[in-house]
Amino acid sequence: MRLEGNKILITGATAGIGEALLNKFLSLGNQVIALGRNEQKLMDLGQKDKRIIPFSCDISKEEDLEKLFLFIQQKHPDTNILINNAGIQYNYHFTEEPLLLDKIEQEINVNFLAPLKIIARILPIIKSNDNAAIVNVSSGLGLVPKKQAPVYCGTKAGIHIFSKALRYQLQHTKVFEIIPALVDTNMTAGRGKGKIPPEQLVEEFIYAFKNDKYEVSIGKVKLLKIIHRLFPSLAEKIMKNGGEKE
Repeated sequence: MRLEGNKILITGATAGIGEALLNKFLSLGNQVIALGRNEQKLMDLGQKDKRIIPFSCDISKEEDLEKLFLFIQQKHPDTNILINNAGIQYNYHFTEEPLLLDKIEQEINVNFLAPLKIIARILPIIKSNDNAAIVNVSSGLGLVPKKQAPVYCGTKAGIHIFSKALRYQLQHTKVFEIIPALVDTNMTAGRGKGKIPPEQLVEEFIYAFKNDKYEVSIGKVKLLKIIHRLFPSLAEKIMKNGGEKE
């Protein structure tokens, strides 16, 4: 992949992994369409650098997605890279959570359905441009789950398998998957130990992206894959509680 001269759409670009990706791609000489729900942060980003194109969007809402599709089609048909980064994780027990159905629906919409819908609608534009790519952010928890977040784990497992299958289908658009270890973001506050900074994830990803390594295991996920392949019961024991107390 060529690292410069792209127009890149990043969901969840106002914090965490998304913001780190935005900053890195700007430093490499790209334009970035930054999606997020925090309108003030988006405005601040747009004022900081004219190469940032802010767009307020709640990807869990169909009406916001429709506005996004029209915006890309009419204003930015030269978009050639999509990074599906936005995600949410709730920790709860199915027999104890009073807002169970609401949380299930939100996690599935944001983590799984929205990325697929965005790809389906924007793919014709992306694949018509040079250096075309889709990047999906999954999770090590999509490979080996933890008990506190069954729906999150399920959605990330879905993204993992979907990315593989889509890669088989597309010939002129490259499909990458970032499989992070535990990253130090607002979403993971108070959860687990040994977190890596978003900037470390981005550096590992950029190296793989440049060299067309499509499945990008970050940090301890490399070791997790080996353990899971050789000793699956041990991997499950390690990941079951996700670094949290019983």
